Amino acid sequence: MNKKRILKIFLYVIGILALLIIGILIFGYLYINTKSSINKEKYPHYVGYIDQENALLNNVYELCGKGLIHKTHHGAPDDAFEVSKKRFRETILSEYKNENYTDSGYLNFRFLVNCEGNAGWFEIIEMNLDLEEINLSDAMVNELLILTSNSKHWKILKHNKVSKNYYMYISYRIENGRIVEILP
Repeated sequence: MNKKRILKIFLYVIGILALLIIGILIFGYLYINTKSSINKEKYPHYVGYIDQENALLNNVYELCGKGLIHKTHHGAPDDAFEVSKKRFRETILSEYKNENYTDSGYLNFRFLVNCEGNAGWFEIIEMNLDLEEINLSDAMVNELLILTSNSKHWKILKHNKVSKNYYMYISYRIENGRIVEILP
């Protein structure tokens, strides 16, 4: 090979290495300097956190193990229903009495299910159809709380053959007192 060609290859290799090093340095700089820090004062808890001291039905059951909660980011909608979501929906609709309620909106329950499949530690969020917080009928909210908290609906979830506590949520869309949709 001639010296000119070797020099050309050598310069290409040096150029590529320099670009790689520059790229790694830029990535490192951006990773460190643009990584958002969490404001622990404003957001002291993780996604899915439920204040167990102030939640409804917090003294009926106990959390298992060290009280660790699984599936906190998205709940366990694919795994949690004892038979199926369809069966849950059918049961709720057949047992819901609708005592001439006229409310419309969303009734959201966030709750925990312990390792024995018992639901408790409920937080309730009530909203109108425009997603603004309101107060729905206390009787309707209590009726749906009782129906939703029934342990016959919830599975015992296991990981590595060990039963786990988990986070779950249910949202009811209600129009003129009638349940028209159950999410998730």
